[in-house]
Amino acid sequence: MSIDPIGTCWPKSTAGEWVSRPCPEMFYGVKYNTTNNVYRECLSNGSWAVKGNYTQCQEILNEKKSKLHYHIAVIINYMGHCISLAALLVAFILFMRLRSIRCLRNIIHWNLITAFILRNATWFVVQLTMNPKVHESNVLWCRLVTAAYNYFHVTNFFWMFGEGCYLHTAIVLTYSTDKLRKWMFICIGWCIPLPIIIAWAIGKLYYDNEKCWFGKKAGVYTDYIYQGPMILVLLVRQCYTILFTFLHISPPCIDIYRHPVKATLVLLPLLGITYMLFFVNPGGEDEVAQIVFIYFNSILESFQGFFVSVFYCFLNSEVRSAVRKRWHRWQDKHSIRARVARAMSIPTSPTRVSFHSIKQSSAV
Repeated sequence: MSIDPIGTCWPKSTAGEWVSRPCPEMFYGVKYNTTNNVYRECLSNGSWAVKGNYTQCQEILNEKKSKLHYHIAVIINYMGHCISLAALLVAFILFMRLRSIRCLRNIIHWNLITAFILRNATWFVVQLTMNPKVHESNVLWCRLVTAAYNYFHVTNFFWMFGEGCYLHTAIVLTYSTDKLRKWMFICIGWCIPLPIIIAWAIGKLYYDNEKCWFGKKAGVYTDYIYQGPMILVLLVRQCYTILFTFLHISPPCIDIYRHPVKATLVLLPLLGITYMLFFVNPGGEDEVAQIVFIYFNSILESFQGFFVSVFYCFLNSEVRSAVRKRWHRWQDKHSIRARVARAMSIPTSPTRVSFHSIKQSSAV
């Protein structure tokens, strides 16, 4: 039995093994969440590592305030995901119905929106089906749900990467976009994330097969199998942001690519900030910082799909022009029908004499 400076008791263990113990209930007058664990390695020489891993031990905020902020954050998340999903579905239908604007650039937008729809849908599945009992049971379907959610999460990043690749090819390299093919971007957006998630699932199955594959065990880094490519894509996208910021687009390209470039300049940092927040979580060190983080992250994370719909569809000049044409055509069609219907409904007066009858009578 060994006791570390924090006061945690460590039992006899096998050399080279990572040992877990519940977080301390209180330390220097501060209460901590005992449902999480602290980890410490029993070294190969039979002695304990100098320090244990206490990163999962979080300070418990004032109970009433904590519950209040948690419930508000949950409401924000549900509201944001509902608004995002509704906006994404409207944008999806517009791209599907407006065949006149179906070029490669808008097909990429359409696929990006589809990826966000699937991610939002799986988020609702996760929220409505996962609970502590399911986590502990670690059944097959809950692991598949987690894998599907992570897959669609990765596809969001790769389709945004595809957006940047298209603009870079069209503007910077002045490469003819006619030579670009849809299958190239489908491979980037849908196919490349698949082996990444399969590799991650295999790693989870063999090294961290618990709690429906949510979270990670100390000393196990399987989550970086899919997070690593996402970080890499994020960094490349930030390079696109810097490049487009200082780019002078030639006049013939201005009208075509002005809006996609603006959308990319806004969305790349926005989505990037949302993901990078996971690496700067203030945890329990500062109560105010933790509350700000909870709200800021909830708003940005849940409204991502809404931002994508607005910038790539609702503010898209091609989409708006096509919708206006459809609307005017519909109005003209129905106004003609109304005039014809009114004309057909006018009764013929029995005293009215036609021009044809007058002509016949004059001939006689």
